[in-house]
Amino acid sequence: MSDSVSDCTERRRSAVTEAEVEALVRGICFKTGPPRLLGVEVEWLVHELRGPRLPVSPERLEAAYAALRPLSLRSALTVEPGGQLELSSAPATSLMECVGSVSADLDAVRATLREADLGLSGFGQDPWNPPSRYLHDPRYDAMERYLDRAGPEGRAMMCTSASVQVCVDAGYEEPGPLGHGRRWWLAHQLGAVLLAAFAHSPMAHGRHTGWRSTRQSLWASMDPGRTDAPPLDGDPRAAWARRVLDAPVMCVRGSEAPWEVPENLSFRDWTRSAAPPDRADLAYHMTTLFPPVRPRGHLELRMIDAQPGEDGWIVPLAVTAALFDDPEAAEVAYRTVKPLAERAGPAPAPRNPLWHDAARYGLSDPELREVAAVCFAAAYEALPRLGATIEVLDAVASFTERYVARGRCPADDLAGAAASHHDRGSGRRPAGRPHGLSDGKDIST
Repeated sequence: MSDSVSDCTERRRSAVTEAEVEALVRGICFKTGPPRLLGVEVEWLVHELRGPRLPVSPERLEAAYAALRPLSLRSALTVEPGGQLELSSAPATSLMECVGSVSADLDAVRATLREADLGLSGFGQDPWNPPSRYLHDPRYDAMERYLDRAGPEGRAMMCTSASVQVCVDAGYEEPGPLGHGRRWWLAHQLGAVLLAAFAHSPMAHGRHTGWRSTRQSLWASMDPGRTDAPPLDGDPRAAWARRVLDAPVMCVRGSEAPWEVPENLSFRDWTRSAAPPDRADLAYHMTTLFPPVRPRGHLELRMIDAQPGEDGWIVPLAVTAALFDDPEAAEVAYRTVKPLAERAGPAPAPRNPLWHDAARYGLSDPELREVAAVCFAAAYEALPRLGATIEVLDAVASFTERYVARGRCPADDLAGAAASHHDRGSGRRPAGRPHGLSDGKDIST
């Protein structure tokens, strides 16, 4: 959500027609060629070092972010609406270049935050605090008004969620393991496996929700025209162009606040109106679409929860890079996840049965556990071919042994620890629920 947007006060360009929008989207969003670049966006919740559950006041956040601005970083540093911090890597030519540059940037950021007695937490959804907006500007005011029409999930997404977003090249124009059509399809089937393996948001407002990934349950409960994947049974470019045109317009940017928040206006309708949009409006509109896989010239995989530990983000980055960019591993992943398509059915991700079960059950789902085991083994074998260091290999092996091999995910540790803490405080015995999850109310309903 921290995508940069052109200044709305700039001289308006000429309006775009419906046909021009389709042509622009087709040309912009799938740029094909040999997979050679990799990127990652890591989001973090900011917490008080003296008490990680305590919310940080806006005044303390502002002072801390002012101290971060002079840092010389290779990554782009941005702030999300609820005060979450995001580092977006520069495109890297190798896995280890990406790991090294982001790690160095995170070290610098953490050192500066420590001077303010603040730290970073990797949770997919804030386990304890309700949504509270830190950024107040016309863009986020309009976004909040739009999302509030459908329910509370939008505010939670804006203000209390965090993720690890892995960016891979679209792939070759031609078919094959690294072809863009195969990679687009693979991202939506393998995406459910990555969601299940790295789920890390079983709580909200201090209680269990019944989901391993509460964050994903929120996305699946929001506006389907904005968060659903397009159909996968045709040309990816044509399908995505249709989705962009048919998606509802969140807001119309203006030089003064508040921005207009229209009702029941698709971008296609807007191009046919008496006051049609221009290219800058199209560019902004595409940043307000939040499917699990977003094409932006490259493929942005958005389904992975933020991970525990200072370096937890490296494992999903490494596994995803191996399964997409190593031809042997990509072929194994494709064959292994192919049966999952039948389970997904015709409904789009993240609203189909496969994605629902991945978010709710994680790797306690037997089929997802079996598929994850094969994919993680293929990734581990491929990583040396991508130049991974022994430290990265050890991290992937440790994660595989601790979680994948046991049908667990990081959410199970958090839920279990929270349950133990509660039971010690109350004197009650644990309920004996598998992996520490309670029968909490489904907050996505």
